Amino acid sequence: MSSTIHAVQIPKHGDSSVLAYVPVPKPTPKPDQVLVKVAYAGVNFIDTYQRSGLYPQTLPFIVGREGSGEIVEVGPEAKGNFKVGDRVAFMGPGSYAEYDAVSTLSVAKLPDAVSLEQGAALLLQGLTAWSLVRQAYKVEKGDWVLIHAAAGGVGLLLCQMCKLLGANVIGTTSSEAKAQLAKANGADYVVDYSKGYDELVTKVNELTGNKGVHVVFDGVGASTFDVSLKVVRRLGTVISFGNASGAVPPVNIMRLAEKNIRLMRTTLFQYITTREEFEALSSELLGLVAEGKLQFAIHKVYPIQDVKQAHDDLEGRKTTGKLVLKL
Repeated sequence: MSSTIHAVQIPKHGDSSVLAYVPVPKPTPKPDQVLVKVAYAGVNFIDTYQRSGLYPQTLPFIVGREGSGEIVEVGPEAKGNFKVGDRVAFMGPGSYAEYDAVSTLSVAKLPDAVSLEQGAALLLQGLTAWSLVRQAYKVEKGDWVLIHAAAGGVGLLLCQMCKLLGANVIGTTSSEAKAQLAKANGADYVVDYSKGYDELVTKVNELTGNKGVHVVFDGVGASTFDVSLKVVRRLGTVISFGNASGAVPPVNIMRLAEKNIRLMRTTLFQYITTREEFEALSSELLGLVAEGKLQFAIHKVYPIQDVKQAHDDLEGRKTTGKLVLKL
């Protein structure tokens, strides 16, 4: 095989114009890695954070944190009983490429009922959502839950998961079309925040008897943080897990004292630091998908050459569900 492949690489941090599909050396797997011929790569907000420099990276680097494909080489120390020909989904740097060498710490074999297209869409957002509702805050039957950006990729999964776990789900979206999508995925009530958040506070108080929600899942960041503190109940929990509108500014910790609020800033990767932790979460997630209990909404599949458009669409809030690149 050729020693050169094509990948999306950036030479400097910046907007989507820095993304370039260029020839790069073909990766060689380390002893504990597998080499995957990538079929699809998932597009996530973390890709835009790394591209822009919000999460600085050593330059140049190949973009992408997850994908799917077929294993073509297995390192001698790779864990997980992988073999050449296995269909897999994986998380790891450099997935916007024709081939990616990835650690078996975060590679999962795909059940027959799960397609490669689904595989590229499910791990990062799916495990993020599943870890939020099972570990960051264990959602229980009867809980009142608020999900910001409920029609986004993680938001739609959170709606489904929280409903599956028996919660009462309130979502926020920016349009009626997105509201209908959130409801179709399990949201009981949806508030359009395009004109501000006053209506959200009113609706939450109305629904909960002025108590507030048990937990807020906030992947939006700067623009929603204040209202998240307003609508959570006494002894409630606010979980910040994303920066879609920018990073949350420094917080005066005394703001939490008014209602003894629990505030957590999570990242998926601190829940999957070992192969065992990854397998525990990923096997549950893949089982839900294979059994048809969890649906992954793929908004659009873009040819890899259209990666700039994919990033612009994601950052412009023009999408619902997951964006996927086809290699």
